[in-house]
Amino acid sequence: MNSVAVFGGGCFWCTEAVFKMLRGVHSVVPGYAGGKTENPTYYKVTNGDTGHAEVIHIEYDPTQVSYNALLTVFFGSHDATQINRQGNDIGTQYRSIVLYGDEVQKKETEDFIHELNNSSKEGKPIATEVAPLTKFYPAEKEHLDYYARNKNQGYCQIIIAPKLQKVQEKFAALLKENER
Repeated sequence: MNSVAVFGGGCFWCTEAVFKMLRGVHSVVPGYAGGKTENPTYYKVTNGDTGHAEVIHIEYDPTQVSYNALLTVFFGSHDATQINRQGNDIGTQYRSIVLYGDEVQKKETEDFIHELNNSSKEGKPIATEVAPLTKFYPAEKEHLDYYARNKNQGYCQIIIAPKLQKVQEKFAALLKENER
């Protein structure tokens, strides 16, 4: 039986591409969550009018990849110390956020963040928001598999491709065979 994880770590084009590489991950859908507006659109979310963050909805097999491993990749593939931004993407819609589905995920996420904060006394504290998942809204079709369909586009070459290479190097043991 599949489990679900919902993470926001900046642009969902990047996070979708990262998590699609992982063993045990069956689907990754970009979308919006964490806000109040019903049925948000990309335009409204990117304008910061909805309270939603760009997130990904991950369905995974916990017998092949643990929630803790997903957290490891999540925190290892973006700067969770930045508030309401990732690089040049600025605004609450790009905030670092984990939306948990149950108390087990909540505790595991909070413990993970606590350990990260304790492991580096000189570093900035983790700014990732931890909140319950109330509703996930899938993004419009043009955002699905964005990187796979647009690898030669400038943003994909400059921002996404280097991030994927970093993930392939740091987390090789968690990758699907064809991603190594």
